[in-house]
Amino acid sequence: MQSRRTPSFILRTLTATTLFTVLAAAPALRAQQASSDDHLVSPSQLQQQVQAASAARQANIDSLTHFLSTPTAEKAMRDAKIDPAQVKTAIPTLSDQELASLSQRATQAQHDFAAGALSNQTLLIIILVLVAVILIAVIH
Repeated sequence: MQSRRTPSFILRTLTATTLFTVLAAAPALRAQQASSDDHLVSPSQLQQQVQAASAARQANIDSLTHFLSTPTAEKAMRDAKIDPAQVKTAIPTLSDQELASLSQRATQAQHDFAAGALSNQTLLIIILVLVAVILIAVIH
């Protein structure tokens, strides 16, 4: 005897299979949704971190550019046959770490010079060393 499958049997089988598939996949879908909602860092926190890093980088560029724009620094570069404009153009190409380090050293040199802890000659040496580091970093 041949079993005859009726349309209602096929419909019930299809419905049961679909229902089973949906119910079996539901926990996996909920877990996936929960994991996408629970990021370690939220998009707004990430954006804030990027903005803070960008602001810090710009502050370091400005600090270093300001230091090398002083009349003393520009005269030291011209006396050493170094184009001040070339050095200032090279500053933004430095890495974040290089910028932070050089900016800190330039700021410290300015404070020490203003406090009388550095002679004019020592300041000129610091300026030329900073310029050399910038140009070497850009070349490599």
